Amino acid sequence: MNLFEIMSKMNHYNEKKILKKTTISKIQLSNMKAHLYKQILISLKFLHTEKNYDLQIREYLDFSKILYNKGLYIQSLKFLGKAKVIARYYECNTILLELVEFEKMIESQHITRSLYSRSGELSAESKELIEKIKCNNALSSLSLELYGLYLKVGYVRNEKDKIFIETYFRTNITKFDIDKLSFYEKLFLYQAQVWYHYIRQDFVMCYRSSYKWVELFQNYTIAKKIAPVSYLKGYHYLLDTLFYLNHYSKFVNVFQQFEKEVKNGEILINGNTRILIFMYTYTNRINKHYMEGSFSEGVKKVIPSLFIDFEKIYTHLDSHYIMILYYKIACLYFGSGDNSNTIFYLSKIMENKKKNLRQDLQCFARLLHLIACYESGLDENMDQKIQSTYRFFIQMDDWYVVQKKIIHFFKKLGNVYPHQIKNQFKKLRDKLIKYYDHPYEKRTFLYLDIISWLNSKIQNKSVEAVIKEKFIKTNL
Repeated sequence: MNLFEIMSKMNHYNEKKILKKTTISKIQLSNMKAHLYKQILISLKFLHTEKNYDLQIREYLDFSKILYNKGLYIQSLKFLGKAKVIARYYECNTILLELVEFEKMIESQHITRSLYSRSGELSAESKELIEKIKCNNALSSLSLELYGLYLKVGYVRNEKDKIFIETYFRTNITKFDIDKLSFYEKLFLYQAQVWYHYIRQDFVMCYRSSYKWVELFQNYTIAKKIAPVSYLKGYHYLLDTLFYLNHYSKFVNVFQQFEKEVKNGEILINGNTRILIFMYTYTNRINKHYMEGSFSEGVKKVIPSLFIDFEKIYTHLDSHYIMILYYKIACLYFGSGDNSNTIFYLSKIMENKKKNLRQDLQCFARLLHLIACYESGLDENMDQKIQSTYRFFIQMDDWYVVQKKIIHFFKKLGNVYPHQIKNQFKKLRDKLIKYYDHPYEKRTFLYLDIISWLNSKIQNKSVEAVIKEKFIKTNL
């Protein structure tokens, strides 16, 4: 208790202070900390058992095994029965199979109250659960593997990528009857479809699957408390696809619904969901300002509160989330005309040593970095920056037509007379527009609104003004 009281008051771990204020010796400290950690976890388990159905099931199973070991078979089966009721209700098929297998063992080895038919029932139940788990596992594995591919490379880059992902999906998707699938089977199916369409940049199909994903939870409201992380992720991909499809009114409606559910406590708040709510709230607030072209307003309204909340959970965020956040912040600053902050946050992405994580984001961060350096007048080492960007694209095997044309444009820009610059911007814009709807080249425009930047240079307007005018024409 003394160790706990001292450590709980510390902002930073200080071993000398602990040894000074307790009777614990340096040799004992390691074991004492391990013992304290175990006691805290046991206390937390007792605290959360009533709120977590899986802990309740495990507790009943533990009681059942204790009673079985004492030879109290009837009482043991009673606790197994209670655990099975909860497991069936929440569709916990894996642990339900464990309960059934334990029940089979008791029934097969001991004389209990059961009738002869009970053995047949348990055998049939076991076989049915094995088939469900097999289907569930196949869909969840496919979903996870597709998500891993997206984290590594992002969107399909060429025909080879497209053929690979389509073949992989068709080969690994199991045959199913949608009406017979359980909640979790449907969830993993919709997740796998979302990653598949997302990687292929088919955002219309991605919208349909992510909508079904969110709708699944809304039709089975108890699941919002059971699997809140999956519910939040469904909302995120629904909002993300609406953003890429540029459906502003739908995006606003869904985002308002999301924030309302968070505010009303309809989504369970814990350590995991707090991080996701932070990420999805702020990325979509920024996305809303992107769509409206209200970058300066976004910097004033979003950035201050974002960093207050960011400081609270920074240590719990993984590299993937941090990189996304920095890129969003950089783009918001770029749209507002603040190139120095754009460069600052892009540099944080470029300094990331995990080259196998979000290669796409790291590539396009370097491209935007070149543009921001040019805009800010920091072009004294431009040739070196261009060469570095070029090498990185080659290294990441992400060297395609749009990237080539942008890099070559910057290479030649140093030899262009001032009165010819506007004409060079027009030429580049006309070349790039041809690739705006290209199956693979268009992915550049998802990360970077290069056309709006070029129009701003041609029209002598800010990027913010160009995007705002485009938004007004589209939505009014």
